[in-house]
Amino acid sequence: MKELMIGNAAVARGLYEAGVQVVSSYPGTPSTEITEFSATYDEVYCEWAPNEKVAMEAAFGASLQGVRSACCMKHVGLNVAADPLFTLSYTGVTGGLVVCVADDPGMHSSQNEQDSRHYAVAAKVPMLEPADSQECKDFAKLAFEISEQFDTPCMLRMCTRIAHAQSVVELEERVVPEKKPYVKNPQKFIMAPANAIARHPFVEERTEKLRAYAETAPVNRVEMGGTDIGIITSGTCYQYCKEVFGDSVSILKLGMLNPLPVEKIREFAGKVGKLYVVEELDGVIESHCRSIGVDVIGKERFSALGEFSQKSIAEAFGMEPKETVTADTQVPVRPPVMCSGCPHRGLYYVLAKNKLTVLGDIGCYTLGMAPPLCALDSTLCMGASISGLHGFNKASGGETENKTVCVIGDSTFMHSGMTGLANVAYNGSNSTVIILDNSITGMTGHQQNPTTGYNIKGDPATKINLEALCHALGIERVRVVDPYDLEGTEKAVLEELAVEAPSVIISRRPCVLLKYVKPKAPVAVNKDKCRSCKRCMKLGCPSIHMDADGKAGIDNTLCVGCGVCEQLCPFGAIEHTEATMAELPPAQSVAQ
Repeated sequence: MKELMIGNAAVARGLYEAGVQVVSSYPGTPSTEITEFSATYDEVYCEWAPNEKVAMEAAFGASLQGVRSACCMKHVGLNVAADPLFTLSYTGVTGGLVVCVADDPGMHSSQNEQDSRHYAVAAKVPMLEPADSQECKDFAKLAFEISEQFDTPCMLRMCTRIAHAQSVVELEERVVPEKKPYVKNPQKFIMAPANAIARHPFVEERTEKLRAYAETAPVNRVEMGGTDIGIITSGTCYQYCKEVFGDSVSILKLGMLNPLPVEKIREFAGKVGKLYVVEELDGVIESHCRSIGVDVIGKERFSALGEFSQKSIAEAFGMEPKETVTADTQVPVRPPVMCSGCPHRGLYYVLAKNKLTVLGDIGCYTLGMAPPLCALDSTLCMGASISGLHGFNKASGGETENKTVCVIGDSTFMHSGMTGLANVAYNGSNSTVIILDNSITGMTGHQQNPTTGYNIKGDPATKINLEALCHALGIERVRVVDPYDLEGTEKAVLEELAVEAPSVIISRRPCVLLKYVKPKAPVAVNKDKCRSCKRCMKLGCPSIHMDADGKAGIDNTLCVGCGVCEQLCPFGAIEHTEATMAELPPAQSVAQ
């Protein structure tokens, strides 16, 4: 049977067919759907872990038990999981262990553009990279075979385009290998220095065996065409090159990116004229080619920045790009914004109004950086807001303590904010931490987390009490506010900033897009009362606009009646209407 699948769904199918029994992950675009699709197979135990390090360690435990396991994350999540990854390279595995990592060239939803291939090289573990959905499924299965054959975790590198593009996949039956018995083996699995020293030679020997495997592995294939030009490429770039050149050039398509073959590349180089390496992002293949004495044209011709495309590759080769259809009007830029009724908007208005310095974190609330709120001063990585606030206040000698706060989401707090808060309590800075509790992991598409009370299947689960947790971490002052209540929120923020003690404010209101959140009737502008002061525009709410008559207007297909703008209008021009949900336009009922 064949089915049209996005790459992430195909990876999940490959894990399923390979007999995976445990999948532990932390959501992160563009990797999230691998685990979500895996969770649709009842035979597979799936979970959202608090962070990627925990996920990889859980997968290791399952492998130690003798079954096949996987963990999935985006590229920056691999930074968090790097600690166990490097030592897993030394211990090896019992049951096969696959690490799915999704890179984000072009930074569609990421804070950097790092290339995960460097981790495979540094950790000395094999890495595969598929170029379409069929390969996503096949390579996921192959990764388990490599993992068990060579006693190693095996990485599967995805990227945004392959993860979310669709192509046809041929489905096969699930085959579960026989569970390997657990045998106590401290020399292999206890990485104290004496044992680790003995394991390092194994890693080097394994790398040589993997290099020999790469020479003949079917995933590294030569497609001979015209011989004036040869191209070495992989993944998405392979698809772009085929679309640009067809069979007019020869291509060495690499499906195994670490270790890279040596003789196969040299042999291919001897069959073509000019040899090019086309790869996103860094020159990893290019550097390898040069190190083995093969002269190539690489990053001097192809950028190390952002995504490639058929057009950019054609232009790099001096070719005229194919004719494309363009809109005959200038389409305005539409940057991402917080949704209408987003619970974070009221809080950010308060922070901006009081001209506070705000250290931000990773999540949908990062959008508070955008005009007109411009509420954030920094965003570094998951959990950095709390640690950064502590350092910021310590470095100022306490002078900034009454005018600086940090914001962090509920899921991000569980991911890596707890240790930062423990540091605030233990090392005593009078820092005000604001946890934005919207009852879900928002930006990656509404995944559950340890504070929501539900697991990945939607079944009831232990719900961590944020107030109790903050108290347990050493914070005595913990209070909860409703961000729709501007006056109450502002009062709480200013009071906590004035206190000579570390404190936590939990800004609690569920994400307005959650299915159980029922919107209120939209508000409307009374044109007779509106004085065109534009104070309502300071919220940056997509439901509010200025009409041709110079007065404010409300789009009732977007407005959810949160009432925040109503509190801002000094003339009482924004009012709740008599409309009920039954009388709302169909578009709003569908949207909610």
